[in-house]
Amino acid sequence: MKKVNITEGPIWKNMLAYFSALLLGAFFQQFYNTIDAVIVGRAVSSDALGAVGGSAATVVSLFLGFFLGLSSGATVVISQFYGAVNKEAVEKAVHTALALALVGGAIITAIGYAISPWVIGVMKTPVEQSEAATLYLRIYFLGMIPNLVYNMGAGILRAVGDSKRPLIVLIVSCFVNIFFDVLFVITLGMGKRGDKYGVIAVAVATILCQLISAVIVIIMLMRSRDMHRLYLKRIRFDMPMLGRIIRIGLPAGFQTTMYTLSNMLIQAAINGFGKDAAAAWAAYGKIDVLFWMTQNSLGTAITTFAGQNFGAGRNDRVRKCVKQGFIISVAITIPLTILLIIYGEFLLKIFVTNEAVIAIGYQMIKFLAPFYITYIGVEVFTGTLRGLGDALRPMFITLSGICVLRVCWILFAFPFNPTIEMVETSYPITWITTSTLFAIYYSYYVRKNNIR
Repeated sequence: MKKVNITEGPIWKNMLAYFSALLLGAFFQQFYNTIDAVIVGRAVSSDALGAVGGSAATVVSLFLGFFLGLSSGATVVISQFYGAVNKEAVEKAVHTALALALVGGAIITAIGYAISPWVIGVMKTPVEQSEAATLYLRIYFLGMIPNLVYNMGAGILRAVGDSKRPLIVLIVSCFVNIFFDVLFVITLGMGKRGDKYGVIAVAVATILCQLISAVIVIIMLMRSRDMHRLYLKRIRFDMPMLGRIIRIGLPAGFQTTMYTLSNMLIQAAINGFGKDAAAAWAAYGKIDVLFWMTQNSLGTAITTFAGQNFGAGRNDRVRKCVKQGFIISVAITIPLTILLIIYGEFLLKIFVTNEAVIAIGYQMIKFLAPFYITYIGVEVFTGTLRGLGDALRPMFITLSGICVLRVCWILFAFPFNPTIEMVETSYPITWITTSTLFAIYYSYYVRKNNIR
C-alpha cells in the first residue's frame, strides 16, 4: 500500500491526501457509532439513546481518551524516528507501543468494569437511563483490550504515512457492526424486550467489530516489509523507549482526561434538566461529532507531518504545515457550520422522534455551531507542538483554558442563571480563550527554538 510522502513534495496536497484518508476513517468509525444511536433511538427508545449516547459515552471517552492521548506519544516517537530513518528505534517503539496497549487495556477493563455503577450515579444520570447505561459501560469495557490494540496499531501505520489501510479496516468493521446491530436488535428482537436488552445487544455488536479490527491491524503490521514490522515474540517494554513515549504521551493523555472530566460536569448539568434534555444532548453529540472528527483528523495529520519533518530536519516544512493546516481547517469548518444550522432539525430526526427532544437539540445546534471557528487554533497548534515533542506546556494551556475555566463557569456562573443556554456558553468562552493562549505560546516556541 502506497504511503503519503510527508517530507517531500507539496505540503498542502500531501496533507490533504493524508487528512482525507483519516477523515474518511473517522467518518466510518462514527458511522457505526451513529448506526448504534439510530437503532437504539428508534428501535428501542429515546431513554436508551440517552443511556448509550449520553452518560455512558462520556465515561467511555474519559478512559479511552486518556489512552489515546498516551498512545499519541508512540505516534510522535515513531514518526520522528521514521523520518530520521532510524530502524532500530522504530522497531523498539513499535513493540513497546503494542505492549502498552495490551497492559493498558487490561488495567482499564478492570477499573472501568468496577466503577461503572458509581460513575453513572455521580453523573446524575436520569433513573430511567441509569441501569441501561451501566450495562452498556460494563460490556464496552470488556472489549477494551482489542479496542486499544486496534487504535495503537492504526496509530503506528499512520505514523509512517500509511493512512489508507487503517481506513480499510474501519470500513470492514463498520459494516460488520451494522450487521450485528441489525441481527441482534431487530432480527432477533432484543430491542423489543426493553431498554436493557437493546443496549446489551448494541454493546456486544460494538466489541465484536473492535475485536475483528484489532486482529486485522495486527496481521497488517506482521506482514509489513518496512522498519515498523511487528513480531509477536518481541512485544515487550523497552524501558528507555517507554519513558520517551510516556514523556510525550502522558501530558496528552492527562489533557484529554481533564477535557473529558469537564465535559462530564457539563453532562451532569444537562442531566439536571431532565431526560428530554439528556436525550437531546446525546442526539446533538452525534451531529456535533461531524465537526470534531474533522478537527481531530486534521490534528493527527499535522502531528504526523510536523513529527516526520522535524525528525528529518525540515523545519521550513514544519512552519508551512501550520499555515496550510489552518487553511484546510477554515475551508471545512465554515461550510459545515452553515450545513448544520440549516439542516440541524432534519439531522436530529434521524436519531429521535420525540418533538420535545428535537426542539431542545436544535436549539443546541443553533447556539454552538457558529462558534466552531473559534476552536480550530487549539487543534492546529496542539498537533504541531505535539509533533515537535512538546506535550507538557500544551497540556497546561488546555487544562487552564478549557478545563479549569469550564469547571469554574459551571460551578460559579451557572448557578446565577441555571439554564441550558448558560451551560452552552461555557464552550465558546473556553474555545476562544484557549485558541488565543495557543497562538501566543506557539509564536514564542518557534522563535525560541529557531524553527524557521
